[in-house]
Amino acid sequence: MFQLINENHKGIIEKFILEIGKVPIEKTANAIENIIRKIHKDIPEKKRISYGRYSIIKKMGLEIYPMLEESGIDVYSFGKKIFDNTDNDQFVRSFAIQLISIYGEKTKNLDVVLADFENAATDENWEMRECSAGFIRKLIKKYPQELRQWYLKSEKSENELLRRFTIESFRPVADNQWFKKNPDFCFEVLENLYTESKEYPRTSVGNSLSDWFRTDKERVFEIIEKLVKSGNKNSYWIAYRACRNIVKTETNRVMDLLGVDEYKYKKRVHFRMIE
Repeated sequence: MFQLINENHKGIIEKFILEIGKVPIEKTANAIENIIRKIHKDIPEKKRISYGRYSIIKKMGLEIYPMLEESGIDVYSFGKKIFDNTDNDQFVRSFAIQLISIYGEKTKNLDVVLADFENAATDENWEMRECSAGFIRKLIKKYPQELRQWYLKSEKSENELLRRFTIESFRPVADNQWFKKNPDFCFEVLENLYTESKEYPRTSVGNSLSDWFRTDKERVFEIIEKLVKSGNKNSYWIAYRACRNIVKTETNRVMDLLGVDEYKYKKRVHFRMIE
C-alpha cells in the first residue's frame, strides 16, 4: 500500500530532528529541501498527479511538528526563521508556513500567525502564495469567527495578491468541505469581491463560483443573474468566467443569463442548443 511518507522517510526525518540546533539554520533548511526531494522522487510515477510537493510538505508538517515539540524546540521560532529567509527554497519556506499554521491552530496565537500569512499571501513567489492559501484553511475551520474578521479586512486591501489569497483559501475544496453546511460563511466574504477590477483576483472569484456550481447550483445561478443585471463590466466578467464548466450541461440557461448565443472559453466554443 502506497504511503507518501514511508518508514525510510521517517528514519531520515528522525535523524534530521536530532541535528536541529547542532548545525547552522542554513544547513537545516537544506536538509528540509533534501527530504522534500527524496519523498517526491520516491512517489510512483502514476501517483505524482495526485501527490505533489504541496501534499508532501502538508504531510511533513503533521509528522514533524510533534517531533519538534517533543524535542523541546520552539516550533514557531523555528518555522519563522526558515520562512523569513527568502533565499531558502520556496517549498522549504512553504513547509515553514505549514508549521506556523499548526502552531496557530494549537495555540490560537492568531495575531502573530496571521501576520506571517499576510506576508506569505503577498510573497512574490507563486508557490508560496498557493501553498499558504491551502495551509490557512485549518485555521478558518478551527477559528471561523476570528478568521472571518481578518478576511473581511484583508479583502479590502490595496494589494491584489492579498485579495486573491482571500478567494483562493475560501474555495470549496476538500479542506473546506464544512462550507457546504455553512455556505453563507463563504459567500459573505466572496460577495465583497464581485466587482473586482484586477484580473488576477477576479479570475479566482470566477473560479470559486464555478466550483460552487457542483454543490449549490441554483444559488450560483441566482448570483450569476445578479452580477449580469448589475451592469458592472467586472461583475459580468466574473459571471462569464464562472460558467465555463456548467455551460456544457446547462447551455441555453447560461446563454440566456449572459445574453449571448455562443460561449467561448479558451479553445472551446459552445452554441445555443436548438430546442
